[in-house]
Amino acid sequence: MNDKLRIEELTQILNKANYEYYVLNNPTMSDYDFDQLLKELVELEEKHPDLIAKDSPTQRVGGDISSKFTKVTHDKPMLSLGNLFSEEDVLDFDSKIDKVVSNYTYTADLKIDGLSVSLKYKNGYLEQAATRGDGVIGEDITENVKTIRSVPLKISCLDDLEVRGEIFISKDSFEKINHQRAQQELELFKNPRNAAAGTIRQLDPKIVSERKLDAFMHYVIGGKNLKNHYESLMFLKDLGFKVNDKTKNCQNIKEVLNYITDVEKYRFDLPYEIDGVVIKVNEFDLYDEIGYTSKYPKWATAFKFKALEVETVLNSITFQIGRTGVVKPVAELDPVMISGSLVSRATLHNEDFCKDRDLHIKDHVIVRKAGEIIPEVLRVIAEKRTGEEQAFKMIENCPKCGSVLVRNQGEADYYCINPHCEAKRLEGIIHFASRDAYNIDGLGESILTELYNEGYVSDIADIFELKDRYQELIVREGFGEKSVTNLIDSIEKSKKNSLEKLVFGLGIRHVGSKVSKILVDKIGDLDNFRNQTIESLSEINDIGQAIAKSVVDYFSEQKNIDLIERLKAHGLNMTFKSKKLDSETFFTGKTVVLTGTLQKYSRNDAQTIIEKMGGNVSSSVSKNTDFILLGDSPGSKYQKGLALGVKILTEVEFDDIIGR
Repeated sequence: MNDKLRIEELTQILNKANYEYYVLNNPTMSDYDFDQLLKELVELEEKHPDLIAKDSPTQRVGGDISSKFTKVTHDKPMLSLGNLFSEEDVLDFDSKIDKVVSNYTYTADLKIDGLSVSLKYKNGYLEQAATRGDGVIGEDITENVKTIRSVPLKISCLDDLEVRGEIFISKDSFEKINHQRAQQELELFKNPRNAAAGTIRQLDPKIVSERKLDAFMHYVIGGKNLKNHYESLMFLKDLGFKVNDKTKNCQNIKEVLNYITDVEKYRFDLPYEIDGVVIKVNEFDLYDEIGYTSKYPKWATAFKFKALEVETVLNSITFQIGRTGVVKPVAELDPVMISGSLVSRATLHNEDFCKDRDLHIKDHVIVRKAGEIIPEVLRVIAEKRTGEEQAFKMIENCPKCGSVLVRNQGEADYYCINPHCEAKRLEGIIHFASRDAYNIDGLGESILTELYNEGYVSDIADIFELKDRYQELIVREGFGEKSVTNLIDSIEKSKKNSLEKLVFGLGIRHVGSKVSKILVDKIGDLDNFRNQTIESLSEINDIGQAIAKSVVDYFSEQKNIDLIERLKAHGLNMTFKSKKLDSETFFTGKTVVLTGTLQKYSRNDAQTIIEKMGGNVSSSVSKNTDFILLGDSPGSKYQKGLALGVKILTEVEFDDIIGR
């Protein structure tokens, strides 16, 4: 087969696999096989750039970094929807339509909490994607939308077509993004919609691709002989677009109300956020007769769910010190149940947040989970004040060392800049030993705090000198010979970690686990970090000026160089251990879920082994799970796996597979 035919074949195979995975949620190809075919396609396209098709899966990587987004005028305005908040409102909406037309039905659909997008197709290919903007003028986001795997780059319809829908981020992806931002001490996204909006306007499409945006389509302009809205959705589905499977064709307003009631029961179980139900008259030929206002179509509206808000009392405001010295106010609340979990604390972000809400200690406050995930103090119930409440006042000194806090110009946060602050030092040591960083099993926060307070550990290098104090430790209450021996073994074992874990563990500002991997993959050896400049680091993809400056600043301080020399003397690995596989293994392309307690491996050890063998470790069981690795006292994941027919691996079988 010549290269041209092979490129066409690979494009077809990979696009089909993409569609099955991201639209049908029914993967038919392993990640490993997909990556191998994609690699082959990339190599062929590099040899024959003139043969790159517009719908090639390689084009989903995104184009070059943009300097700005150009303006786009919509051919037909992207109107907003009016809002309804009660059953009476819904019945009134129906009554107004009934006065104008007859013999109509409805389509009811989930109102995805995302941002609107317009997709234009010409001759079957995606030509342009744009934001809603003000409804008349939006912004061109074509390169970013190409990274969304559920958006087809090519469709079978050759007519000019405009498809509109909603871009969103799943709850799972949202949590992962905020976890990474927390590690870099960046401001967290407040909810998935906020994250999706911030992502789609990234100037670098590669960053957009990493955040795994998704999109449901719900409206089409064009398409021949389409008589109603529900039929148009099925038309879009047939073309390969992702259409929400919860959409329902309702014969009357009573069925719409029943649909709303049903959705309210399962809304929190959905993998994405919704904030209501969209109600549309189904028949297209009635739209002009029903009419429009200047802002809304009269034939469509949105029923908005009331956010789950709970009243509680703000008992006190405490202050947390991060490893970089950032000081954050925290609300200490009367415990209250919200969306199935007990909430007793909520971040207050910074001084401005507290002052904007006029927070007083002992206030009655309304709390909700922003995006149903992060506890948030929404507002104060001022009318319940008794006069005994105390207004919030930002502290001026570090609560641990007493140093004057500093708020840099242009920043919202206060920092303790004392390099010897014990709170910073302790948080830094705890961070270093944590699972996501150097992952020293058995060296958790409570033990490290005790060792720090007793003078055994004052910086991270001291951890590797604990073996010299073995006799002292084994006679201490709560330790003992076996536990100390296991701890020393874990510390010694950790020295073999790949360099990215050490770089992340050092606690360099803005350098999270992902950034650490990017840096060490390019720089290779820790000694080479000393030779980097802001300019050289900024040339690395995904490394911005702030990160580059933090790295250069860190390695320009002599005390940090001295610390690294001590770590080197203790035998810590200082190079990057690439995890790229030369051959396929048992776990290549497989998804594994761990449940229960393993006898020979910590959970992180087992995860590392599986990932080194090309597998993926997931935190939840689904129909896409290939194996469950079973330990003692398994949880509900085991039962769910049995129900789904997932293959169960015992620890003995795991040993045989990995050759132990």
